[in-house]
Amino acid sequence: MTLPTASLARFSRLVRTLPALLAAGVLVSAHAGQPDDKLLGAARAAQPALIASLKDMVMIESGSNDAAGLAKMAAYTEKRLQALGAQTETRKAGEGPGSIVIGRFTGTGKGRIMLIAHMDTVYREGVLQTQPWRIEGNRIYGPGIADDKGGIAVILHALQILNDAGWRDYAKITVLFNSDEETGSRGSGELIATLAAEHDEVLSCEPSSAAPESLLLGASGTGTVHLKVHGKSAHAGVNPQLGRNALIELSHQLLQTEDVAKSVPGTQLNWTLSRAGSVVNQIPENASAEGDMRLTAPDGFDRMETALAQRIKNRRVPDTETTVTIDRGRPPFLGNAASRALAQQGQAIYAELDRPLTLVDMIGGATDAGFAARSGKATVLESFGLPGAGYHARDEYIVTDGIVPRLYLMTRMLQELGKR
Repeated sequence: MTLPTASLARFSRLVRTLPALLAAGVLVSAHAGQPDDKLLGAARAAQPALIASLKDMVMIESGSNDAAGLAKMAAYTEKRLQALGAQTETRKAGEGPGSIVIGRFTGTGKGRIMLIAHMDTVYREGVLQTQPWRIEGNRIYGPGIADDKGGIAVILHALQILNDAGWRDYAKITVLFNSDEETGSRGSGELIATLAAEHDEVLSCEPSSAAPESLLLGASGTGTVHLKVHGKSAHAGVNPQLGRNALIELSHQLLQTEDVAKSVPGTQLNWTLSRAGSVVNQIPENASAEGDMRLTAPDGFDRMETALAQRIKNRRVPDTETTVTIDRGRPPFLGNAASRALAQQGQAIYAELDRPLTLVDMIGGATDAGFAARSGKATVLESFGLPGAGYHARDEYIVTDGIVPRLYLMTRMLQELGKR
């Protein structure tokens, strides 16, 4: 694979400075089989406090449209960052009711690192009444505990461990917690992209799968496709022939575009919502549909738009007008050689604990890593949060067995990246 000059420079710098050997695609840590006992001991000692932080956050209901809950989360996370010595600011998101919390740390080294996670969840107000915080064996349940309050907890407690150790071997660390990730980061995506371009590496802290634990090298981009049909109304019983049925035309267009993604490699489109008419005895004048679009190709939006425009030219109902537009959301997150080398370093760190770490090339879900990687200036890696399952569903949980390894992974990774 040919890399752009900037990516090639980052990759070369990464390989030169890692205490590792890159052979046959496998990165071997200088500490393989020899964990840092001080860091590991600190991670173990931090587990009770991290669990307490998780409970604090889970008890704050913070759905993406819950202004009061999001304000509480913003206040909580900003206070925690200030306690760690960060210079903080809270910005109103460009869209939605929440805010963006930014914390900046200045060190004495060379590495420029950004850490991101999100404060919002998919759950509605009152969810704790039916899905309360609870601990069962090695699982802790709670709405949003994995996605993504576990990610916030990893960041806060990893920084606490390093702060307590007096570590300042980095140029700068920027922490960003946004409040609209679950609704597409429409109000924070541009800021994430802008800030990420000012850093060498971005570690995004969405949850890891519980079994096997993993790091993520790629995630699809997202968009919403809007299909609108304009026809002509008429009395459905007396003179339907005078109308131009927008519902019939919409149905025709949905059927002839349902497989359009087959002609646009690297994309996926599923029609999910539709509406037409307002009363039963009238030929509907207007009809519309929306579809969920995913893409793993940087130019997928443009090619999908062209393909759809070509297909909708074929009409079934004369004198109707069909238009299609795409609301472009997150860009795809596409890993490269530098991010894979960084992920392999993570594998080597996990090997110090005699634990496997899987590298996942691509998932259909979307994350803010897409915005972070958009400029191509930073090496981006995803899923540094806590291992768990049940995201966006009933009984979401994290596994306590993963807390210490994740804290160790984050602290060791930050130490290595700070040496640049």
